[in-house]
Amino acid sequence: MNVIVIGPKGKMGRLITQIAAQREEMTLVAGVGPAGRDYIGDDLGKVAGVGSDLDVPVVDDLSKVIDQCDVLIDFSTREMSLEVLNLALQHKKALVCGTTGFSTEEMAQFRQAGQTIPMLYAANTSKLVNVMSRLLEIAATAIGNETDIEIVEMHDRWKKDAPSGTSKELGEVIAQARGQELTDMAVFGREGESLRQENTIGYHSMRMGDYPSSHIVTFGGFGERLEISHHSYNFKCFASGACDCVAYVVKQPPGYYSVKEALTF
Repeated sequence: MNVIVIGPKGKMGRLITQIAAQREEMTLVAGVGPAGRDYIGDDLGKVAGVGSDLDVPVVDDLSKVIDQCDVLIDFSTREMSLEVLNLALQHKKALVCGTTGFSTEEMAQFRQAGQTIPMLYAANTSKLVNVMSRLLEIAATAIGNETDIEIVEMHDRWKKDAPSGTSKELGEVIAQARGQELTDMAVFGREGESLRQENTIGYHSMRMGDYPSSHIVTFGGFGERLEISHHSYNFKCFASGACDCVAYVVKQPPGYYSVKEALTF
């Protein structure tokens, strides 16, 4: 499969490029960065720190190279990802997107894209995080109505959106297990007199240093509590899972797919 990486100098883009370059079934055909960056025109291997040149260019105009690929993988920015989505639709290319921070209306565009192209959106491509989602579904079904639920998420100081896309997905798993909508349950932080309301999920976001990612979900009962958590030590687990998603979605017919389907557990 021929792959184009969007944002190859970014935190995730670099690792995705490095891992994809090692996979026999994947051929990197281009990297795409924002216009005006000083690395435009350089070799993708150099830009992503692969350790050797790949004889693959980094360009700033996706439209000029998109027809060379079978699938696009995009962990860039909200604005850039929306442009990538539009081009993927125009050229009928499979797309894996892991960018976060979209509005409800923008997310609807990705879901709708599944009517035309193989579209996989995942706020978190770690296999362990998605196992965590299964555990949360079990816990929420069993004790969700008799415990107080809080979500604490931690990320590096440069993360733009809060709460994280992953924590929202985890909250949605819990809400659905309880037959509710997360938008009706989420409470973001507390200040002053703030007694806990029934049927809510409390969110707390921490941003510090270069901390990769942690998500801790607590079910608080009386005299006991249950914690289900995930902690990443670096971003390689996400990049590896993202490449697994690419390998999955490129073989699928048009549709809107999830990381759970791609990682097959």
